[in-house]
Amino acid sequence: MTAILFGAFFVLLVIGVPVAFAMAISAALAVYFGSSYPLIVVVKEMFSGLDSFPLMAVPFFVLAAELMTGGAMTHILLRFASQFVGHLRGGLGYANVLSSTMFAGISGSALADAAGPGAMMVRMMEKGGYDRPYAAALTASSAVIGPIIPPSIIMILYAMQVDRVSVGALFMAGIVPGLMMAAMLCAANWYVCRQRGYRSAEPRPSPGEMMRTTLHAIPALMLIVIIIGGIRAGIFTPTEASVVAVFYALVCGMFVYRSLKLRDLPEIVYRAALVSVAVLLILAAARAFAWVLIIQSVPQTLAATIGGWELSPIVFLLAVNLLLLVFGLFMDPLPGVMVLVPILAPIAHSLGIDPVHFAIVVIVNLTLGLITPPVGSLLFVVSSTVKIRVTDLVREMPPFFIAHLVVLALLTFVPALSTWLPRVSGF
Repeated sequence: MTAILFGAFFVLLVIGVPVAFAMAISAALAVYFGSSYPLIVVVKEMFSGLDSFPLMAVPFFVLAAELMTGGAMTHILLRFASQFVGHLRGGLGYANVLSSTMFAGISGSALADAAGPGAMMVRMMEKGGYDRPYAAALTASSAVIGPIIPPSIIMILYAMQVDRVSVGALFMAGIVPGLMMAAMLCAANWYVCRQRGYRSAEPRPSPGEMMRTTLHAIPALMLIVIIIGGIRAGIFTPTEASVVAVFYALVCGMFVYRSLKLRDLPEIVYRAALVSVAVLLILAAARAFAWVLIIQSVPQTLAATIGGWELSPIVFLLAVNLLLLVFGLFMDPLPGVMVLVPILAPIAHSLGIDPVHFAIVVIVNLTLGLITPPVGSLLFVVSSTVKIRVTDLVREMPPFFIAHLVVLALLTFVPALSTWLPRVSGF
C-alpha cells in the first residue's frame, strides 16, 4: 500500500499534476488497490482534515491581506518603509525587504506578499536603475518572511498537528527569526549593490514629510499591534484575530484612507476565495495522504528506526534540515507540515528538543522551498507578475538563499533565538 502511495504520487508529480490532486489521487489508488477499505474513506478523511475551527483563520487572514492591498494600504506601507532607507545606496532594496517584513505582519502568506507589495517594489526598483531580475529575486526572497512573522497560516497548521505547541507561542517565536531573515537579506542587498554600483536616486525626505508619512501609516501599522497584542492579552484567539483583522482592514480601507469602495469588494472576495480554496484543497488532500501513512504505521516505524540510531539532538536537527531542504525542492510547505511533522515532531520530543524550537526550524526550512526550483511557488508567482523568465530570476538567487541558510543555521544551533520571546511573553 505504501509503495502504491509513493509510486503514484511521484509519477503524478512528474507528469505535472497539481500537488493537491496528486496527493488525493495517490491516496485513493493506495486504498483501492492496496487495502480492503472502501474508497469513501478517502473522501471522509479529506473532509475531516477541513473540519477544524482553527482552520477558519486561513480564509480570513487571506481576505484581510486582499483588503489591505485593495485599500491602498500596501502603497502607504511602501512609502513609509522607503522614507527611512530609500535615499541610501541600495535603498530601494532595503525598502523592499522592510515593506515585506511589515506586510508579513498582516497577510501571513508569502504568495500574498509577493503578489501585492512585492510586485510594486520590483517596478520601483527597476525605475531606480536596478536590474529587473535582481529586483524580482530580492522580492521573492523577502516574501519568504511572510509565513515567519505572525500572523502565519503555516504556524496555525503546525499547531493543529502538534499538541505540545500553541498558535500563540509559535506566533511569538516567529518574530525574532523573521527579523533575522530581514537583516540578513539587507546585508546581502548591501553586498550586491556595492559590487554592482547600484545607487539611489531617491531624495532624502524632510523631517516634516517623514512625520506626515508616518502619521498616515499608523492606522495600517496598528493592525499588527492589534493582532499580536490581542492574542497576547487573551482578548481573542488567533482564529478570532483573523476576523478582527478583516473588519479592521475593511474599516481602514473604506473610512480611514477612503480608497476602498463597495464596488471593489466582490473582486477582492473572489481573489481571496480562490487563494483560500487552493490552500484548503491542499490540506484536505494532505490529510488523506497522511492517513494512509498512519494506517500503514509508517510514522511509528520510522520513529522507532531513527530512535534506534541514538542520534544526538543536534545531529538529528541537521538531518531534519537536510531532509526538509530536499523535500522543499519538490513540495510546497503546507503538505510538508501535514505529512512530515506528525512523523518528526514525536522523535524530536523524545530527544529532548524544545517543541517550539523544533517547530521554528521546520517552518523556516519548509518555507525556503518556496524559492527553490523546480517547484518553488514564489519563483513562478514573481516571474509571471513582473514578466521575466524564471531562469533569469534563479540566477540572482544565490546571495539571498545563502542569507536564509545562515539564519537557518543560527536557529538550529541557538534554540534561544526561537524560545526566548515566547517564554518572556508567558507562553
